Amino acid sequence: MDPFEDLLRGLRADGAGFRRAELSPPWTLRPGGAAALTLYAPLRGEGWLRQEEGGGEPLRVVPGDLAIVREPGPFVLADRPSPGADPAEGTVLLTAAYPVRGTVARRLHGLLPPVVVAPGGDGCASLLDVLEAQAGACPPGQQVVRDRLLDWLLVCSLRGWFDRPGAAPSGWFHALGDATVGPVLRAMHAAPERPWTLATLAAQARVSRTTLAERFTRLVGEPPLTYLTDWRMTLAADLLTGSTEKVGAVARRAGYADAFGFSAAFKRFHGVSPSAYRANCWAEEGCSAGAEVGGSR
Repeated sequence: MDPFEDLLRGLRADGAGFRRAELSPPWTLRPGGAAALTLYAPLRGEGWLRQEEGGGEPLRVVPGDLAIVREPGPFVLADRPSPGADPAEGTVLLTAAYPVRGTVARRLHGLLPPVVVAPGGDGCASLLDVLEAQAGACPPGQQVVRDRLLDWLLVCSLRGWFDRPGAAPSGWFHALGDATVGPVLRAMHAAPERPWTLATLAAQARVSRTTLAERFTRLVGEPPLTYLTDWRMTLAADLLTGSTEKVGAVARRAGYADAFGFSAAFKRFHGVSPSAYRANCWAEEGCSAGAEVGGSR
């Protein structure tokens, strides 16, 4: 399994604020609310992403592009590159306020820069056409249709952006293409519950333990078993808050033979016990038991 696909599974629209707007100059849009990602997709006309208080070159967003703004941030989308410039003509824009819930999704959220402008391919362009057609419709189940279309659009755009040379951050994403480290990353993500050791991971790459440890640490930024623990704890957090499984069952799915050892490891990593983590999430964030868990198997 591709680790990037695991992270993308953690991004799910669920009643995301979505609208089609016809804008005439002057106009400025500011991301707001509790959304962790705001999506802007011009259908006709253009917009400019710029910082409200100067600094940095403005980014032009044209039809076919998807602009993804990570919150919190200083960026606005406006009708001109700077306050004194001539405005563009009217713009038709699709916007969506996209929640990011769960530890897996926040892991991907943390990889993104404050702004991503992803040039859309043919597939993304056709999705925008469908979304525009859905914008004014309101038959039963329409919100679910919009949410899934938004998921498709976001995944399509992020995949294309990460694949561009120099776009993606360093670390495990680039390491996926390495002949030694890539198979090890995929093995850990495909079966995090397996009792992996440095020796069994090295066997996946068909190299020595020393070679794997050195190369993995250099490309990913941390040793293999440290990365594995990090990923297991990320999955465990979402399993606890997205299901009613007992702690022992979550422990086994996260690669721990017993609940005691798992609870100790979880508390070292997250600062609270698994039971307290679940209780806090359900009390403070309204996590729903039985919800689909991003990244789990």
